[in-house]
Amino acid sequence: MKQVNRLASTLMGGALLIAIAVVVASGQQKPSGAARPAGEPVATVEKGGEDEFGPYEPVANWPQPLSKEWTWGRTGGVWAESPDRVFVLQTGEIPLPLPKHPANTGLWGAGIPTYAAVDFPGTRHTNQFLVFGKDGKLIESVEQWKDLWVHPHSIKMNPYDPEHHVWALDGRSESGECAEQIFKFTHDLKKVVMKLGEYKVQGDDEYHFGGPTDLAFFPNGDFLVADGYRNGRVVHYDKNGKFVSQFGSKGTGPGQFRQVHGVAIDSRGRIYAADRGNGRIQVFDQSGKLLEIWPNIRFPDDIAITQDADGEHLWVADGDTSRFVKYDLNGRMLYHFGAFGTQPGRFWGIHRFSTDADGNLYTAEVYGGRSQKLVPRKGADPNHIIGQFLGFKAAR
Repeated sequence: MKQVNRLASTLMGGALLIAIAVVVASGQQKPSGAARPAGEPVATVEKGGEDEFGPYEPVANWPQPLSKEWTWGRTGGVWAESPDRVFVLQTGEIPLPLPKHPANTGLWGAGIPTYAAVDFPGTRHTNQFLVFGKDGKLIESVEQWKDLWVHPHSIKMNPYDPEHHVWALDGRSESGECAEQIFKFTHDLKKVVMKLGEYKVQGDDEYHFGGPTDLAFFPNGDFLVADGYRNGRVVHYDKNGKFVSQFGSKGTGPGQFRQVHGVAIDSRGRIYAADRGNGRIQVFDQSGKLLEIWPNIRFPDDIAITQDADGEHLWVADGDTSRFVKYDLNGRMLYHFGAFGTQPGRFWGIHRFSTDADGNLYTAEVYGGRSQKLVPRKGADPNHIIGQFLGFKAAR
């Protein structure tokens, strides 16, 4: 018992000495205005701030306006081939000042388009397929293909394609008309080398679609089509566009879809489908067998398997919560950022996103009616930066 008491006294005495030392050291600290010896480091503490843009900073005036008389319409697609060549798809241009429309009143503020450009009076179907440079200046408006478009939806490239073709889809929800087609362009955008689907003809057979939304590619050149608005299926084609198989149907049960809006493939060949209407991600093997379901994801508009600083992950762009969300490949949420708004760096209806080899992030926002470029913030955690999409090695 005496040993216990001695131990307690020793510990208490030691704690007292430490406390006295801390107080003395505190008392020896110089007031903020006092002179410091040469070479003594000065601690810098940044005050305030909300980490509003996560690990990024928005780039002002990117892309640069095309005109003083016209503004962006519904911006559905974006793809960064490199920092110097970024594709943007929009449905058309809206005249300024913006026409009166129920969407432009009330909570959302003045002058923010929330419907497809074709719904606005005076809309012109020009500058739908655009290419921008690093500084946001227009490189090219691909007007020679304007007769293809009804509702430009998404644009992608195949990371395993040595010829670097450019793919685009024209699809739309149940409420509107679309071309129901998929186009494969040469890298210089001068030729269409493959066309799937029949113009404005809806179907659910091997070569007709019902609102196609997205593409994903296998290393051997095969590809998947998320045929998502009306049909609720994923269709597999070989590299020449020959039908291979399909899986999924319209519904709410396991393996069914309500607006399958995005599709991605990981390095093990597992297929991830953004089942937007059901608020979930579904994971399949290559035969279409359902492996698992990740529930409670509010509105997954776009998904990508990325090569991040800390490994391979799935990033989700949620069009409802205006967030980017990072998951490991077991479905565990690791990080998220993003806030709703129309200010630079905020998001409204993230429809598609892309990254380049410099770590820059690009968005296409259907309700905000714009594309944005965000650059990694100095000192940001590299594990919070969205990496290049799987298969892409470097800027071309």
